[in-house]
Amino acid sequence: MKRLEGRTAIVTGGSKGIGKAIAFALGSEGADLVLSARTGKDLDTTVEEFKRSGISARAISCDVSAEQQVNALVESAVSSLGRIDILVNNAGMGVFKPVVEMTAQDFDTMWGVNMRGVFLATHAVLPHMIKAGSGQIVNISSLAGKNSFKGGAGYCATKWGLRGFASSLMLEVRDHNIRVVTVFPGSVETAFSSGGKKGRNITQPEDVAEAVLFAVTAPQRSMFSEIDVRPTRP
Repeated sequence: MKRLEGRTAIVTGGSKGIGKAIAFALGSEGADLVLSARTGKDLDTTVEEFKRSGISARAISCDVSAEQQVNALVESAVSSLGRIDILVNNAGMGVFKPVVEMTAQDFDTMWGVNMRGVFLATHAVLPHMIKAGSGQIVNISSLAGKNSFKGGAGYCATKWGLRGFASSLMLEVRDHNIRVVTVFPGSVETAFSSGGKKGRNITQPEDVAEAVLFAVTAPQRSMFSEIDVRPTRP
C-alpha cells in the first residue's frame, strides 16, 4: 500500500517548479491532489501529465492573495474529495531590488502572495482539519527567511514573517493533532531562480519534494517543524 493512500492534498503553485515536484511526489505515494496556480493552461498541462502517470489530480485556477478565490478553492476541494489532509503552501514570488528602487506595489505584491496567501489558505483549511482531528500544513519558505542579502529586503521580510507565522501556528494547532512543517530551500534549479546557480551540484525541485514527503510520512508521534535544504557543496 502506498504511504499516502486515501489522503488528499492541496498544493498551491502546483503547476511548475518546486510545487509540481512536491505534487508529483505526494501523488506517487497515493494522495489525491488538487493543484492550484494562477495560469489555468499550465495547470491543465500538469494535471494531464500526472494522469498519464496514474496520479489522481484536479486543477483549480486561484490567486492565493484573493480571499474569495482561496475559499472557493478549499470548498471545491472538500466537495470533490471529502476532506483535506495536507495543505502545501508553495505559491510564492520575489522582486529583488534595493529598497530605494522598490515600489510599494512590489512590496505589496510579494506580501500578498508570500504571506497573505499562506494565511488565507491556512485559515480556510483549518476548520476542516480541526473537525477531522488531524492534518498537515507544509509551508515552502526559503533560506532567505533566515539569512539576509543585498536586494532582498522585501523578499526576506515576507519569508522571515512566514517563519514567525508558522512557528506560532504550530503551537496553536498541535493539540488538534495537526502538524506544521516549514521547509527552507536554499539555491534550487528552477525558473524562479533563473539568475542563480545551475548544474548537477545544485539542489533540484525533487530534492525539496523528498523533504516534504519525509515530513508528511513521519510517524504521527513526531513532527519535523523546520527543514533546511541546501546544496551539499557551496
